This record gives sequence, structure tokens and C-alpha cells, in this order.
Amino acid sequence: MTSLWGTWMRGGTSKCWLFNAVDVDPLLRTNELDSVLSSAFGSGDPLQLDGVGGGTSTTSKAAIVRRSRLEGIDVDYLFAQVAIGSRTVEWGSNCGNCATAIGLYALQTGLVAVDSDVTVVRMRNQNTGAQLAATIKTPGGIIPADGDAAVPGTNALGVPVALTFTEVARTRDAMLPTGSAVETLEAGGHRYRATLVEAGAPAAFFAAEDFGLTGSENNDELADRLPVLIELRHQAALVMGLTKPGDPVQHAVPKVGIVGTPRGYTTTDGTFVAGEDYDVAVRMVSMLAPHPTIGLTSAVAVVAAATVPDSVVACRVRPRSVPALRVGTAAGVITTSVSMSADGLPADVALHRAARRIARAELFLATRAPMYAAS
Repeated sequence: MTSLWGTWMRGGTSKCWLFNAVDVDPLLRTNELDSVLSSAFGSGDPLQLDGVGGGTSTTSKAAIVRRSRLEGIDVDYLFAQVAIGSRTVEWGSNCGNCATAIGLYALQTGLVAVDSDVTVVRMRNQNTGAQLAATIKTPGGIIPADGDAAVPGTNALGVPVALTFTEVARTRDAMLPTGSAVETLEAGGHRYRATLVEAGAPAAFFAAEDFGLTGSENNDELADRLPVLIELRHQAALVMGLTKPGDPVQHAVPKVGIVGTPRGYTTTDGTFVAGEDYDVAVRMVSMLAPHPTIGLTSAVAVVAAATVPDSVVACRVRPRSVPALRVGTAAGVITTSVSMSADGLPADVALHRAARRIARAELFLATRAPMYAAS
């Protein structure tokens, strides 16, 4: 294969290349997809200069989308986190921002029929089995191309999309893979309190004060703790059963972050956020760098952990803030809402996002792998 057609979309604070499964299925059968995506994105170069990747984890994402054969599901998608400095792809995760884009893409490409008022696109993430629903206004059966919806972390506007993660936690055992609200993990000779959850995505949340932080710092300060957080992610993956000793180290899962009690802070764009304007402070790591905001799957995991008594998250949440949980991130406040099941578990978690189609393009692939001098 020398080229590949794709659609470039922005969903929330991420940019994703979306591919129709019809074009990609032959690569899945021949195990060539990793090398094709690495070539298309220009991976192996920290700048991804020779491809369409943006040199950051939030702009080096892809998904393969197809009509679903499952009852009650409209489209299936396989999410790919394309590495930047190496020519590898991680397939073990999900991305809510990309799912936001996929909802709009499914309408704009005719994968889902449009309703006369509001269209709901029901999606399944094939990587994890998570189910989501994207709700988009389509008055008169018209598919929107632009909109005035905004989200923290970008000044760009887009089509408003209400994204709901459904059946977030079917059982408490499934939500807490170790069975405990709090675990203690070790790295660099120190012990760190953590809550390990699987909801939205596998995630490990650590007490900010164990790092000498409050959880309200800017990302430059979080970057100083990256080596420890990356090691803790590896430890969490083992404890959660996501990897086994000797397996290659994964950088996409579990999601890793620190949490703290609300206090005043200044966002990355210089806006002051008062402590009373949100409910819990969260700073996340995305792959090998601080996340500029928070991934939606991580936000869902925060909400789920907040419902667990005595968890690292619950102990730092403003009292009585669930079911409307406001998460303070480096870029601003993300508002979530949650409905609880009869068993007292988080059932559906909803967030409001924005999406826009950027381009439809033929990506020409490099015929030879790039060579870079060792640093």
C-alpha cells in the first residue's frame, strides 16, 4: 500500500484521523496496519515531521470505523494511539474525544441515518468493549458542519456533541480490579496511595500530597514527576492485571494522574479558577507527557472513583458534588454528570464536547522507514 484515504477530525481537545474499515480491513488481515499508521503519522521522529502526526499524544490518534452488526449499536470503532518517538501503535485503550468526532463522522459519511430533530449515534469501542452514545442536533434532518460549542483547552469552536458513556460499571468487582478502594504502590523507594479503577478506561489515581503537590499545579511542575508517574503506571498495570512481568511496557493504559482538594489556580491560558468553582483537582499524564486537559475516558474514571467511599478521589472531592462532578484540569473545568444504578454504581456518565471535520485527504506513505541518530 502506498496511500490511504482518511478524514481528519477534531473532537474536543484531540485531533484524530478516521478511516473507513473498508479501506483498512486488508491491512488488519496482513498485520500491516501498525507500520502503515506509523508511516502515515511520521512516527519515529519526535516532531512527526514526515507525516500527519502533530508531535503530541493528543494529535497522534486514529480510529477505524465500521457499521456494527450488533443489535443496538450503530458503529464500531477500533482506536489507535500512535506513538511519536517510536514506530509503534498501542491498541489497548479508548478515546472519548475521538468518539465525539466519530459520532459526527458517522453522520457526515452516511454510516448512520439522520433523524429530523436529534440524532443519537450508538457506538462501541472494540478495544475495550465500552459503549457510548453521541447526541447531535439535526434540525430538519440537516447534518451540521460547524457550530459554536467550546470546551476548555482550546479556543476552537465546533458542532455541539453530548457524549454519554453507558454501562460504566456493571459490578463493583469489575470497577475495582483489586477489590480495594486504596492500594499502596512503590517507586523510587517511596510509597504512594492509589485508587485503581476500570471505568471508561483503566486508570490509576494517586494522592497529590504524596508527591509534594496539591493537584492544582501547572503542567510544568507535573512534568518534574513524570519519571515516577511512568514507573507507577507500570506497577499499576501489573497489579490490575493489564500486563504480566516481562511484557512490553505500555504507555497508553492505565491512565495515570494525581488528585487533590479544590483550591484556586491559574489555567494555561491565564484564567483564574477559584476553589469553590470546581469539585476535585486532577492532573493527568498522557503517554509520556502531562495531558493539557484530561481525556474523557479519564474523566469518566474520576467520576467512578469518586463514588467509591474512602478512595483517593472520594476523599478529595468537595462534599455532595456527585452526581454533578466538576473536574479542575490544567486548562479549566470539565463538568460531568452521572446517573447511578440501583446497586449504587455509576451507570451513565455524560459530558458536553465539540467536533469539526477538518479535511478529507489521501495520505501518501513513505516507502522506507526513517533513520534517526540516537540521542
